Amino acid sequence: MAQNPMISVVVPMYNEEEVIDVFFEAITPVLRSLTDNYEIICVNDGSSDMTLPKLIAARNNDPAIKIVDLSRNFGKELALTAGLDFATGDAVVPIDADLQDPPELITEMVQKWRDGADMVIAVRSDRDNDGWFKRKSAELFYRVAGRLSDTGIPDNAGDFRLMDRKVIEALRAMPERTRFMKGIFAWLGFKQAEVTYARPKRAAGTTKWKFWKLWNFALEGIFSFTTLPLRIWTYIGFAVSVIAPAYGSFIVVRTLIFGNDVPGYASTITLILFFSGLNMLGLGILGEYVGRVFMEVKRRPLYLVREAIGLELEKEER
Repeated sequence: MAQNPMISVVVPMYNEEEVIDVFFEAITPVLRSLTDNYEIICVNDGSSDMTLPKLIAARNNDPAIKIVDLSRNFGKELALTAGLDFATGDAVVPIDADLQDPPELITEMVQKWRDGADMVIAVRSDRDNDGWFKRKSAELFYRVAGRLSDTGIPDNAGDFRLMDRKVIEALRAMPERTRFMKGIFAWLGFKQAEVTYARPKRAAGTTKWKFWKLWNFALEGIFSFTTLPLRIWTYIGFAVSVIAPAYGSFIVVRTLIFGNDVPGYASTITLILFFSGLNMLGLGILGEYVGRVFMEVKRRPLYLVREAIGLELEKEER
């Protein structure tokens, strides 16, 4: 490993004007203490506030700050992908701008990387500064996703981690259009290590992750990395195919023995509604997968870059 390695920090940003100055004040001393060969790649994900002008002003003071300005808002997963595509470092660290991922933890990550780890994952040991709903929903998501997915996703691990160059190159070889980065990181494997930290409050601004966005993100994570929801319906169909003849036989025998009493309208409607609901739910799950196939076969670029400041645009837009 080089004595003075190149470290790339990738920061997706969407309407983060309130936190930009504080973020650079916190992360720049940490990087300078590690190496004089670093870059901070800020991906402006179609912000509608002063995020881009403030990034340009920050770059005027520090040329190590580089900017990828996307043509519109593509979402955090694709903004992160863009930043990783442009990163040139021997080690690459994705991090959020709100400082809930402590920059000082990068020092410990780099040490574990020097000790031989290809990927160093930052795991949240304490989320008391998150709201109750966010803590509980995150706990439920990691439990469900971990059990459904063929690839184990570490509990309470976000995008904040350090990845060796070989990991980044393996990641760039993955062409899928619907991207759940936490699942992709877990799928990559390689030699891993962990560091733990207590998650602090946002340094400024407000979270962009509202309920509906979190719900869609959770669905993306589940449907992108396992076919178990489809397989479950095979088992449900088998169970119904066994129960239905058994129940039908019971009705026949009961009628032969006790006669035919007045048919129950309520029970009939209940059964119809129940099995209609099962059919609709099954079609909905099937539709989630068909929709993802539809997006994949279009082969559109993952993102479009309006301008790259301090970077070469020779990188392909994927």
